Amino acid sequence: MEDLSALVQSLLEEEEKVPYSFYAKIQLDGLEEDVEIKFLRQQSSLSTEQTLTLTYHPLSIFRVRPVTRCTDTLPGHTEAVLHVSFSPDGRLLASGGGDTTVRFWTVTTALPKQTCKGHRDHVLCTAWSPDGNYFVSADKRGIVMLWDPITGKLQGQPIRAHAPKWVTSIAWEPLHHSPQDCCERFATSSKDGSVRIWNARTHAKLATLQGHTDSVECVKWGGSGLIYTASRDRTIKVWTADGTHDLGKLVRTLVGHGHRINTLALSSDSVLRSGPFDNRGKIYKDLKNDTKEAARELYKEALGGEPERLVSGSDDFTLFLWNPSKSKHAIKRLTGHQQVVNHLAFSPDGGRYIASASFDKKIKIWNGKTGEFLYTLVGHVGAVYQVTWSPDSRFLVSASKDSTAKLWEISSQKKPKGAKETLPGHFDEVYALDWSPHGAAVATGSKDRTIKIWKH
Repeated sequence: MEDLSALVQSLLEEEEKVPYSFYAKIQLDGLEEDVEIKFLRQQSSLSTEQTLTLTYHPLSIFRVRPVTRCTDTLPGHTEAVLHVSFSPDGRLLASGGGDTTVRFWTVTTALPKQTCKGHRDHVLCTAWSPDGNYFVSADKRGIVMLWDPITGKLQGQPIRAHAPKWVTSIAWEPLHHSPQDCCERFATSSKDGSVRIWNARTHAKLATLQGHTDSVECVKWGGSGLIYTASRDRTIKVWTADGTHDLGKLVRTLVGHGHRINTLALSSDSVLRSGPFDNRGKIYKDLKNDTKEAARELYKEALGGEPERLVSGSDDFTLFLWNPSKSKHAIKRLTGHQQVVNHLAFSPDGGRYIASASFDKKIKIWNGKTGEFLYTLVGHVGAVYQVTWSPDSRFLVSASKDSTAKLWEISSQKKPKGAKETLPGHFDEVYALDWSPHGAAVATGSKDRTIKIWKH
C-alpha cells in the first residue's frame, strides 16, 4: 500500500504526503464490483495471471489552517510573560512570568479562569502533566508548586526542590510509561547540577540523579524508559526511568559539544506532551484505563517502529543528532549557525524535520532522521527565542526579540521565499510561544506583559 501511494504521489508530483485507498475492479457473481486491495486475498476466484484495473481515492487528512490574525489580547500579568502552554486537550492555556504568578485562561472565551499566587520570585519553568490533571511551576528560588488547573488551588505544600538554586527545566513521565494509571512522576533540573524525580501525589523525592559537574540546563523524559539531561559541563547523560530500584541509573554519557548545552528536543516530544489526546477530540469513558492505552497507541503510531531520536543545541553554535537508546556516538554534527543555539523542535510527524532557533536571527530546517541541512529561514531582525510546529507539521511559528512572531510554510521540496505571515502587535520582545494540540490557535507571551491569541 505504501509503495502504491508513493508511486501515485510521484506521478502527480505532489509535495505533501497524502494517504490513498486503492480499489480493484473484479467480477463477483457475474457483477463487476470495486473491492479494496487489502480484501483481495479473501477472493479465492482470482488468478495470479489476471490483470486488474486499480483506482485510487485520497483519504481525508488532518490539516491545520495557518494563523493570520490576532483574535484576543490577554492582559493581567504585571511583568514579562516567560511561559505560555496549552493543556494536553487544548481547552486551557497556562502562563507564568516575572510577576511570580501562574495564570490559567479558558481558550474558547479567552477569559481568565484562575490566578495562582504563592511563588516569591520569577516563575522560570512550567509543565502540564500529559493527562492534564496537574500543572507544575518552578521559580528562581528553587521552589516547585503543583496546581489543580480546574480549581487553581495549590496541591499540598510547596516543594523546596533545589532551593536556593533556581530550577531550569521540568519534565513529566509519559502517561503510557507510568506505573500507575495516571501521571504522578516528574523530574526537575537545576543550577545546583542535579536532577531530582518527584511524586506529584505524595510530594516524595524518589531519586536524585548526580553526575554532572555544572548546572543542568535541560531534562527530557523519553517514552522508551530513559531520561536525558544536558548540562553546562558539555555532556548529555542518559538515565534509566524504569520502576523504583533502577530509577536514575546512568546508562551512558554523550560527548561531543565544545561548550555548554542549552537545549534538547526528542522526536516524540509532541505525542508525549498531549498524552491520550489527539486531533480527533475523543472523549474517554474510563479515564484511568482507556487514556493510558490510548497514549501508548498514539506513541507507537507516531514513532512508526523507529527509536526515539534526540537533538542537542549548544553555545558552540552547533547541533548534534543522537540515537541515545542505542549508541553514545552522534548520528551527525549539524553546523551552520553563527551564534548560540537556544531552542530546538522536532516536527510532530515522527520527527521528519528539526527546526533550530538561534541568536543569529535565523531559523534552520534540517532532516530529522539524517541531520542533513535543508534551508535557512531569514526574516527576523532580532534573536530568535523559540519555535513551535503546527500539529500537522506544515507550518512553523517563531518568536523573536524583534517583537514579532512569524509564520513559515515548511516543505521538503523548496525553500520558502520568506515568512508566510508576520504576526505583529506586541510592543516588546516575544519570549513565549505555543501552538494548541488541536491546531486551532497559537499563543505568544511577551515582555510587554500581555499574551496574544492568533487564529486563521
